[in-house]
Amino acid sequence: MENIKIDASTMILMVDIMELPPSCVLVICDGKVRLRELPPHGEYKIVTHQGKVKRMRREEGEEF
Repeated sequence: MENIKIDASTMILMVDIMELPPSCVLVICDGKVRLRELPPHGEYKIVTHQGKVKRMRREEGEEF
């Protein structure tokens, strides 16, 4: 779980893709950026309320 900063003066998002996890998601809302690594097996749910991200929930599982 990592917060990424946006340059407030230019609103430019700079991300070095070589430093990102191999499987991840970037979520942008209200000028904030959150990076979440995806689980090997499972789901990542993004819950919104009134057009804004309210919660990010991870549900893991494994093959039986």
